[in-house]
Amino acid sequence: MYNDETLVCKDCGQEFTFTAREQEFYAEKGFENKPLRCKACRDKRKAERGEARPERQMYEAVCATCGNTCQVPFQPREDRPVYCNDCYKK
Repeated sequence: MYNDETLVCKDCGQEFTFTAREQEFYAEKGFENKPLRCKACRDKRKAERGEARPERQMYEAVCATCGNTCQVPFQPREDRPVYCNDCYKK
């Protein structure tokens, strides 16, 4: 149903392959547009955006179930339980 397709990167102008497998993935996710950038340029943009984001402050807490210490991205309150990732998933 899908065939590999050669596209030209919007940023660097190099040709790249939009594989049949990638096209299938895009269709499964409901993406309607083809990628405009090659993988290297997409990765570069992601890295640039990541550096611009402020680092999230983490707080130390004690899990209400197992008693282990864990890091959470919010200020724990005395009136609300906090769970580590493992206990939260259960």
